[in-house]
Amino acid sequence: MNVPHITEVKEKLDGLKSQKLIKDWELPYEDILTRISSAVFFVSLEDDGKAEEVWSELSGVKDFSVRPNEEKKLSELSYRLTFSKEEKEKNESLKEEALADN
Repeated sequence: MNVPHITEVKEKLDGLKSQKLIKDWELPYEDILTRISSAVFFVSLEDDGKAEEVWSELSGVKDFSVRPNEEKKLSELSYRLTFSKEEKEKNESLKEEALADN
């Protein structure tokens, strides 16, 4: 299915891959997605030290958020990228909890 916002993110990820910032990316269940807010992308980076550069490139997409892919259920790649308000709020809450624990 052709969803313009998903296509935009895929093109950005391909560009980051060609710049050797991303090692690989995946979008499970791509064929049934109808909107960006339901998409969950997974990426692994060439160098975790360049993560902020990668996230900065994606930050222009509405409701972008990222967190480590600890579940490893849909993908073995290192990070989980989402573009929904609910996930963004959840990820910000998880970051705040992690900072409070330290």
